Amino acid sequence: MGLRIYWPLNRVTPTPALVYFHGGGFVFGTPPEHDNVCRCIANRARVVVVSVDYRLAPEAKFPAAVDDGWSALQWVRTSANELGIDASRVAVGGDSAGGNLAAVVAQKARDNEVPIKHQLLLYPVTDSRFETTSYRENGQGYFLTTEMMRWFWRQYLPDMDAGSNPLASPLRHSDLAGLASATIVTAEYDPLRDEGEAYAHALDAAGVRVTLQRYPGQIHGFASMLGIIDAADAALHLSAERLRAAFE
Repeated sequence: MGLRIYWPLNRVTPTPALVYFHGGGFVFGTPPEHDNVCRCIANRARVVVVSVDYRLAPEAKFPAAVDDGWSALQWVRTSANELGIDASRVAVGGDSAGGNLAAVVAQKARDNEVPIKHQLLLYPVTDSRFETTSYRENGQGYFLTTEMMRWFWRQYLPDMDAGSNPLASPLRHSDLAGLASATIVTAEYDPLRDEGEAYAHALDAAGVRVTLQRYPGQIHGFASMLGIIDAADAALHLSAERLRAAFE
């Protein structure tokens, strides 16, 4: 496991931190490929962003990425003084499969009494099932397809029955009370839209403070198009705003 660390410009120490997990279907992706998102959040939210290069499937199947995510969070907290980080103000975040890992790590943090301030989930994967309306409506023709997601899950899980484990499908956790506040971003034309929004509603029902924002006209992964489309700028502005509010 490797880490790429972003310090914001003109920061005041100790600085809050965001442990960030990149997307890529648990199979692809690296921190450098998500450099623009991490740089933007670091400067707009005035946080240290620690981008995690977790192990990828199929060489490292579930729960290897979860284990790496949990180890990264623990390392950030224990290395806080060296990094100039405020260990009492740490959040987790990620996009797509990285949003899944962030949600799972947030659940593990609660269960292990490790306090975190917020979870930032950009169009997250929250369930290994394919039964939602957004899968039926957006499963073809909008970049991410249903067949791609089926393939990603087959690479990630040792067998499909493992998808019922909340460490793989955080939406299936039976108790979401007491989790860190959340910001969840979804896209209208994304097959993952409904499971991300279902997770937001489940958190809200459990008494967790949630900001849910769906971006009309957008497809999966749109926040990475920063500098190209206005919606990416708006989504990252919202993300930074909610992080600052959680830390304050």
